Amino acid sequence: MTHKLAVSGSTILSNPEKFEELFLEKIDSIEIGEFPDEIAVKHFLDLCKEKKQSFGIHSPLYLNESKYDLLKKVQYKPEYAWKQLELEAKKMSALGADYILVHFPYFKEQISGNANKLIEEGLIRLEQIQKKYSISIICEPKLGFNRSTAGINYLHTFPIEIWDKYNIKICIDIGDYLIATENEILNYLSKFKKHIKIVHLHNVDYIKDKHIWIPVHPSQETNGVNYKIKKIIDFLLQCKDITFVFEHTPHKIPSERFVKEGYQWVKDLIS
Repeated sequence: MTHKLAVSGSTILSNPEKFEELFLEKIDSIEIGEFPDEIAVKHFLDLCKEKKQSFGIHSPLYLNESKYDLLKKVQYKPEYAWKQLELEAKKMSALGADYILVHFPYFKEQISGNANKLIEEGLIRLEQIQKKYSISIICEPKLGFNRSTAGINYLHTFPIEIWDKYNIKICIDIGDYLIATENEILNYLSKFKKHIKIVHLHNVDYIKDKHIWIPVHPSQETNGVNYKIKKIIDFLLQCKDITFVFEHTPHKIPSERFVKEGYQWVKDLIS
């Protein structure tokens, strides 16, 4: 099994002035989305071409576009969200992206209707887009409003034999899953083990009623404050060809040394 390391544009909040910081030594890929404009997209793609760097797109491609609306309206109507995704798939397939990652299934809260039916209808459309434009679609289940676990729980109870029918892979966001499942996380991951391809790797810090993503670091295994990540990485190493994406955000401005130590720790674990 070949596992890879990647870095997310979230670490610089997709700021074009900091694109160079994403091209780390010996990184296998970059995952990025929410560009401010077309000029920024071109700048990023030019850098990838210059440095021979592979990349994936985290939808939406542009800031302030639909991010959560494929199944139910959050900000935009679902049909708008599907049209947006198809345009992104067409564009980014032609420009060489390895994949497009979407928030799916996303539910801002529990619903009264049939969640399984909605999810399968979405899978059908995702597979159609994937085939039409020859680009992999990766699904990332997310927490909803006020850390609602509805979407992650709906996926957990979704019949695996139905998911198996569609060639759609999954991204596990470590932070969302730890918040949603805590000590049950490995149980939740086990069900979809063969479908996991991308892992968003970070730890969690709580500031009053909010949470932010912080870099993973070996000190978190013993500090009694943060979640322990090593056991989750060890489990995911049993999956086939995982890409671990460093996806912390810069809200607490972690030191360069702290980030590099965490990067080296994970690199050693997956080697």
